[in-house]
Amino acid sequence: MPVVAQPIPARRSLQARVVWGARCVTIGGDAPVRIQSMTNTDTVDAIATAIQVKELALAGSELVRITVNTPEAAEAVPFIREQLDRMGIDVPLVGDFHYNGHRLLTDHPAMARCLSKYRINPGNVGKGDKKDRQFAQMIEAALRHDKVVRIGVNWGSLDQELLAGLMDENARRARPWDASSVMYRALIDSALQSAAYAVELGMDPAQVIISCKVSGVQDLITVYRELNRVTRHPLHLGLTEAGMATKGTVASSAALSVLLQEGIGDTIRVSLTPQPGEARTQEVVVASEILQALGLRTFNPSVTACPGCGRTTSTTFQELAKQIDDFLREQMPVWRARYPGVEKLKVAVMGCIVNGPGESKHADIGISLPGTGEAPAAPVFVDGEKALTLRGDGIAREFQLLVENYIERRYGATPSA
Repeated sequence: MPVVAQPIPARRSLQARVVWGARCVTIGGDAPVRIQSMTNTDTVDAIATAIQVKELALAGSELVRITVNTPEAAEAVPFIREQLDRMGIDVPLVGDFHYNGHRLLTDHPAMARCLSKYRINPGNVGKGDKKDRQFAQMIEAALRHDKVVRIGVNWGSLDQELLAGLMDENARRARPWDASSVMYRALIDSALQSAAYAVELGMDPAQVIISCKVSGVQDLITVYRELNRVTRHPLHLGLTEAGMATKGTVASSAALSVLLQEGIGDTIRVSLTPQPGEARTQEVVVASEILQALGLRTFNPSVTACPGCGRTTSTTFQELAKQIDDFLREQMPVWRARYPGVEKLKVAVMGCIVNGPGESKHADIGISLPGTGEAPAAPVFVDGEKALTLRGDGIAREFQLLVENYIERRYGATPSA
């Protein structure tokens, strides 16, 4: 009986259109899963913020969110947009609003126009009778300027009035839910009620994106499975406060991969805490690697490399694998335009005879370096066939030249008329 790979189910969400100038980023429907990120600069510093937005966009972020928390930050947004447009960076900007977004969007129309999307946190809109009125002001701004909104619920800033009401209701049950179930219900109800109110005020349902962010992997999976069941609004995925380095990367990968494999999620952000000196773009790199590993999208050529063992006491294959991977990533901003399809390239850099030749044959171009005690020869395979053998001290540079020549030959040829 054949073993057949099961396709990832298609999302049944509506499709939002996030626009800036001639650029339109579709989210949901049959669009690819989109990558988002967020700056950590002081938005008042328009130049620093524009530079970081540019870096994130060039790394692959298709929308970039910026903090808009003060009148000064609101006044800086048009200058940020102007700088980006001058640099030819047409990535849509998303405004992140909490507490005073209703005033900022009303008092600073230039800022409201320059943003392509507004993030609204229902837990931080207002309390009591102010809540609906201030939420409505933000939606009215979105309608006036024809912008998309994201109803972004976060369990760290959940609507306490809603949560208290659900807890009281739960206490009256014959069989009360556990605390986690009440929290899940509060997150989902907050998002859905706010989305429904936005639609009631005139928003197109497709232009209302929903997120319910938590910091626990299993919590996120549980909440989004239920969201996927009950709504067709486009869904933004992200594990909030995921953490630093390995922990943040692994947690985000675990949570997002399970949901994406089930066809849940239309746009993602990997919320990594940067390590000292680490580029903000790392969160974009991790997000793109998740989508590429799942086969949902292709961004960069892939480099297959063995982990090493007692057969590979030399570090040559490790150094060469990193060198090739860094080289391919650095060249991609230029190559995307010059060599259409190059992002699908597969390169193998292997360390010994056990799996080296086989993995190299499976790649478009691969090299099997000699392991401990093996003959000092490195066969190179091109399109599944052994093409030549490299020897001597210049193997690394020679193989990089072979990769460059392969890319030029395969992806740089002028199509025939």
